[in-house]
Amino acid sequence: MEILIKALQFLLSLSLLVLLHEFGHFFFAKLFKTRVEKFYLFFDPWFSIFKYKKGETEYGIGWLPLGGYVKISGMIDESLDLEQMKQPAQPYEFRSKPTWQRLLIMLGGVTVNFLLALAIYVGILFTWGEEYLPTKNVTYGIAVDSVAYNAGFRNGDKILTVDYKEVENFFKIVPTIVLEEAKTVQVIRDGKLINIALPENLNYTLIRKKDFFTVRIPYIVGDVVKNTAAEKAGLKPGDKVVAVNDSQVIFVDQIKPIVQANKNKNITLTIEQNGVLKKIDITVPETGLLGVVLDGNISKYFQLKHNDYGFFASIPAGISMGFNTLSNYVKQFKLIFSKETKGYESLGGFITMGNLFSGVWDWESFWALTALLSIVLAFMNILPIPALDGGHVLFLLYEMVTGRKPSDKFLEYAQITGIVILFSLIIYANLNDIIRLFTH
Repeated sequence: MEILIKALQFLLSLSLLVLLHEFGHFFFAKLFKTRVEKFYLFFDPWFSIFKYKKGETEYGIGWLPLGGYVKISGMIDESLDLEQMKQPAQPYEFRSKPTWQRLLIMLGGVTVNFLLALAIYVGILFTWGEEYLPTKNVTYGIAVDSVAYNAGFRNGDKILTVDYKEVENFFKIVPTIVLEEAKTVQVIRDGKLINIALPENLNYTLIRKKDFFTVRIPYIVGDVVKNTAAEKAGLKPGDKVVAVNDSQVIFVDQIKPIVQANKNKNITLTIEQNGVLKKIDITVPETGLLGVVLDGNISKYFQLKHNDYGFFASIPAGISMGFNTLSNYVKQFKLIFSKETKGYESLGGFITMGNLFSGVWDWESFWALTALLSIVLAFMNILPIPALDGGHVLFLLYEMVTGRKPSDKFLEYAQITGIVILFSLIIYANLNDIIRLFTH
């Protein structure tokens, strides 16, 4: 069921973004009285799922969910309708329009996608506001994995700054380290200020890891799995472990290693249950798993910050959020081509994008991801690659500067080259997904 919900959210988001992107081209084409022969959601090689014609335009839904398109008369696009280009140019065709009009038609899609993202961010802030965990409120410090430990971090470190700059939102610390290519992190450890010099190859690892360090939390039972050691020992939701074998430990990162080190042995847990301290004996199974689902609701341990926005306040805040998201994505995109990070190895396809969505239907999460994907779609489409909007824009700018239009034969070969590049990238990204499914 979780997979189905993710798939439905991804399909709905993708359909919305593609439709509005193509509508951007359609709107400017109609504005300049350019004939649009087709308006399709998804591609329709050989056949379509649905179609109907109104006026001069055929509207439809294709069966291949790799995007969508509008077929504009007199334009060399993904349809590669070369026969039409051999005929004398007509006043209603794309090729007959002034260069500035053709430029706006090509920019229509990315413009709508970016404006859509800004509108969604405004709507999110107005409807739900903004909630995050301030770094200064992480009172127990951090819990680190092996990579973070090797980089110099320790359990309980309280992060102050990254390259001597404060990061207000705790969960933006790791992205900041990656995107800003940070050199140092300043922490408080045992009451002392420590300056951690980050390893040079850290970004290579971080762009592939979901965990590095996270908030350190007490060992509090959220739920107990049936027929497990925890249930047999009498652990209940809400129980807080305060000691193991008379050793006073309260944090998850302290208790888990002790449990793992005592497989097939008995241990004594001191727990706080309904305000009363009690000891229980428990046998750790071969797996080292007690059958406890930890209570990971961070709002129970830390004070979150919530900002509400009125209608007028949400507009500049949403616009700022959109531009910041674009800026961060551009920085992240540059890492793909970095020799140090080898970001191209972490490229993902439809499975990766689908997994971004929540396993339960959450409208706030859905719209936040849709806004992000809309920015990604706008940015990727404006790249100067033939077959993308950016490729057409590049040739139009060349025409405006030089006064010479590239030949139809050149545009044809460029379009074919671009299609080959795009499909190669799609195949590569989705192969990465498949490989990760069987190797992780």
